[in-house]
Amino acid sequence: MAIPSFVDAATLTVAGGNGGHGCASIHREKFKPLGGPDGGNGGNGGSVILRVDPGLTTLVEYHRQSQRRADNGQPGKGDHANGGNGADVVLGVPDGTVVHDADTGATLADLVGAEAEVIVAAGGRGGLGNAALASATRKAPGFALLGEEGEARRITLELKVLADIGLVGFPSAGKSSLIAAISRARPKIADYPFTTLVPNLGVVVAGETTFTVADVPGLIEGASEGRGLGHDFLRHIERCQAIVHVIDCATYEPGRDPLTDLDIIEAELAAHGGLEDRPRMVALNKVDVPDAADLAEIVHADLEARGLPTFAISTKTGHGLQALTFAMAELVAARRAAAPKPEPKRIVIRPAPVAGGPEFSIRQQGDGEGGFVWRVRGEKPERWVRQTDFGNGEAVGYLADRFARLGIETELLAQGARAGDAVAIGGGEHPVVFDFAPQVDVGAELLSRRGEDQRLFQERESVKRRRKLDAEYHAAKEAERLTRLASDGYSADDASALQPGESGPDEGQHSGTHQGDTQQGDRQQSDRQQSDRQQSDDD
Repeated sequence: MAIPSFVDAATLTVAGGNGGHGCASIHREKFKPLGGPDGGNGGNGGSVILRVDPGLTTLVEYHRQSQRRADNGQPGKGDHANGGNGADVVLGVPDGTVVHDADTGATLADLVGAEAEVIVAAGGRGGLGNAALASATRKAPGFALLGEEGEARRITLELKVLADIGLVGFPSAGKSSLIAAISRARPKIADYPFTTLVPNLGVVVAGETTFTVADVPGLIEGASEGRGLGHDFLRHIERCQAIVHVIDCATYEPGRDPLTDLDIIEAELAAHGGLEDRPRMVALNKVDVPDAADLAEIVHADLEARGLPTFAISTKTGHGLQALTFAMAELVAARRAAAPKPEPKRIVIRPAPVAGGPEFSIRQQGDGEGGFVWRVRGEKPERWVRQTDFGNGEAVGYLADRFARLGIETELLAQGARAGDAVAIGGGEHPVVFDFAPQVDVGAELLSRRGEDQRLFQERESVKRRRKLDAEYHAAKEAERLTRLASDGYSADDASALQPGESGPDEGQHSGTHQGDTQQGDRQQSDRQQSDRQQSDDD
């Protein structure tokens, strides 16, 4: 099956990259095996962005490949190394592309103007490492947060050609011939209906005004209901500033005349909707044929009476084309002058408003098996659940602390929840289900170090014990020295005045004995320190 060269509608599946997981790491170096948490944060996932590319005129690229995904963020590492962000995927679209959500039908963006862009699938945020989670009460978390999944959705792209003048009319009325005659566009021209299968664009210069002209192929009676090809292309005149009816005055089909053709096409435009405020003009084509020239002269007064500027033209001989072209240019210039001036592009930061209501909701619902479950919904708790590694007990404890600070447990108790009740958090068909265990029933001594690495706590306690033993040893040695000096006849004040290591006049004779005592005491101190280190290693 051949792929068309012009595509004005496409359905696309897009997905942002997942955020990288945070890292749980402990800093280690010589003589300092547990130096505190140093896990880095995960990188953010890349986003899928649609951006207007003035060089594009079709959506055929997305007809060939309908799935696009951005890169994932990298996980964090130790030594405070954050993961890299995933690369964004920027998709170029033609000017005038409208973006819809394929599932809900909601309009996401109307991309008009160079460099206009919209994020259609945001990347997931990276998880925090344990260094970022450390606090005064949780000095060494043994866990990190998981990265969030990127946004995924199906979107439809709908191209609405940007043109100043839209040409409408029955097949073979001469719309393509008119564009070829007044511009450098070279559309396909033939003497059979539905020759034009895609909209044609032409750039026209009339005096100091330059404007674009587009035709809508295949308009017939019932086009707005799906007949012919017009229902696929009526959208392309929605942005036109004016509409020109091209009427074939040389047709030999029964029941056809200029006024009837005009009424039928106007009925189709009214059924499509949104075009009532566009100025109209009429071009009576093929007046190079004698009978057509007579017919054009007959209906000219009736068309003028309807308030429609009317021009008799021939795309074959060029008759009346200059007058029609300058009339279109004058109309476009007037519409441009009346249009409000575009505001200069500026960066506007709009912080999200602070929600005035509760950050979560709780309701009791049946579980389908005769029981019930407490259903908790809210943006924060659902995001926290997605960030939690349920294989890590400390991470689960941290999640419980967050729920408690948010007030979920208090509200559950207020609504009558009891310990052991099922609590479901999250949307969709597969929420996360917990057994309710309120923290108010847990001893405070268990909450004081929740989320803290116990190895670091044991190391600090071991250091405290060593320092205490060293202080006791030095105090005993000082008491022994003072006792010895007192036995040699020194008063308490004189003994205290002597610094450790100084000897009285008569103390030299006991130096050998004291030296032996000192060496024995040092050996005892060394044995005590070695025993303490062994005990610390066992802990």
